[in-house]
Amino acid sequence: MKAVPIFRTKRLRRVLTALPVAVICAVTVFVGFPALGADSEKRLFIITSFPETLFKRFTVAFEEAHPGVRVKVLNKKTSAAISYVQDQIANRPDVFWASAPDAFEVLKESGDLEKFVFDAPGVADVIGNYPINDPEGFYTGFAISGYGMMWNTRYMARHSLRPPHEWGDLTAPAYHRHLGITAPSRSGTTHLMVEGILQNHGWKEGWALLMEIGGNLATVTARSFSVVDGVNSGRFGIGLVIDFLGLSSKASGLPVDFAYSATTPFVPANVAVLKNAQNRELAETFIKFLLSGKGQRILFEPEIHRLPVVRGAYEKAPLGYPNPFGASALVGDVSFDSRRSRLRYHLVNAMFDTLITFRVRKLNRVWAAIHRAEALLRNSSNADAATSIAKARRLASEVPISAPLSMDPEFTSIFIRKQRGRSVPDQQLNLEKTWDETVTRNLLEALRIAEAQAKALETTSDADSTGTVR
Repeated sequence: MKAVPIFRTKRLRRVLTALPVAVICAVTVFVGFPALGADSEKRLFIITSFPETLFKRFTVAFEEAHPGVRVKVLNKKTSAAISYVQDQIANRPDVFWASAPDAFEVLKESGDLEKFVFDAPGVADVIGNYPINDPEGFYTGFAISGYGMMWNTRYMARHSLRPPHEWGDLTAPAYHRHLGITAPSRSGTTHLMVEGILQNHGWKEGWALLMEIGGNLATVTARSFSVVDGVNSGRFGIGLVIDFLGLSSKASGLPVDFAYSATTPFVPANVAVLKNAQNRELAETFIKFLLSGKGQRILFEPEIHRLPVVRGAYEKAPLGYPNPFGASALVGDVSFDSRRSRLRYHLVNAMFDTLITFRVRKLNRVWAAIHRAEALLRNSSNADAATSIAKARRLASEVPISAPLSMDPEFTSIFIRKQRGRSVPDQQLNLEKTWDETVTRNLLEALRIAEAQAKALETTSDADSTGTVR
């Protein structure tokens, strides 16, 4: 509909002069733009945790392929997106689009997903031992994600640091205050990375690894993108990230590199139709577009750099592009149970915040002292010191919840996501307070032991080298 010049006649000017400003604005919009009519039925509402560089490229391409369709995107971190969907009654989004499969399990469990089965040609059935699509048909894989470490090459050279290649490498004393991570309570991808470590290293051993890594953290950021920004800018040297964030930075020419950990799970990034979607048909069309030849090829673009789920797509991949279905050992025998992750989703997030996020500086000091004592112990045969330092390490790694309890549905159901305007159950608050007191007590004792043993070993070493005690 052609816009009509509002002030074309004196009569119309007189009418508008007598109207309130708000009414004039309304008339301007009504006259100057087409009525919604049928177009209102061709609007797709997507909620996603993906960065704008990814969702904007796909939504623009989708609109170009479907003239008359307009896409609205609501960008939230995964945990907030889950809460939004579960709480929203009116103006429901049509599509939920995110990386972490456990987030989809949470929404499936709460009854917020609609079944939609689409057999796109060439899509692999599994990645490793993990199904690409939800076996029950509630969500669909459109890309594959792995997890690892990215680092700033200039930063590493400046600080004489070697690149890490395994999660365990990140506990090295040389990395003290050179690492960055996001809290899993604020990032679904970080939650999956943390849960993957817990599942593949064991509950107790996994938390011990995470707490020692915590001792080398420079920061815990508010969003996963901030980890990438921190590494890209050289604010800190190494970040724990989902693969596409590290690989896209590298592909854009920044002085960064990325490596997968051998124990990282490779899992699908997913998309789903939401229950009571305003435009289900268009939501399904969008999913089909993501799995089309054009949609899968977009994943190769440098600013996106994700792994397609269609095997044949890799025939047109850029040279050297990671291929999880290729002959290389990119995807190892690593398992991931999304149902287990869903069951203890909020428990793990609450524990990470209590054990790591809220006490980074304390962890820095404690683990620096333990590492120093262990380094001095290597030049000593003092059995008592070895026993004491081992006790300090054990105290600094102790977890307040057992593995069986972490899988008890009655216990895990106590925990919810903390958000503004929503009260947290007293039982959860009391448990977190108890954890805090226990961890604080353990860390203080570990610090006392490690510093005392380091001082004693240093004194003994000085005596041995000079013949006298200084």
